[in-house]
Amino acid sequence: MDDDLWALIEPLLPPWPERSPGPRPVPDRQCLQGILYVLFNDISWQLLPLELGFGSGQTCWRRLDRWQQAGVFDQLHRILLAGLNAAGELDWSRACVDGSHIRAKKGVPTPVRRRSTGARRAANIT
Repeated sequence: MDDDLWALIEPLLPPWPERSPGPRPVPDRQCLQGILYVLFNDISWQLLPLELGFGSGQTCWRRLDRWQQAGVFDQLHRILLAGLNAAGELDWSRACVDGSHIRAKKGVPTPVRRRSTGARRAANIT
């Protein structure tokens, strides 16, 4: 990963707690490179080679989850789109929106009548 891309990503990453238990964590940049290695080579997390220095697959997966929960990749996506748009590199006439990114509402939802699950008197059988 080049330094320019890392300069965009690094400020978006959540800080580590001052005193985290356990061994010293793998640096964020190396962990991100491990995540990209797994995604690019389409391998499972368990098959990430430790010899590459990215940390274990479990470490990279946890870091990916932590960053996803913090919204890092949504912020990065917006920053990259804004930069490309400012440089005139985007052709918005070829853009499309689907339901996985934008919720498609179909009118006002009608409330569903809920049946009571509370206790009630039994029917009289006499």
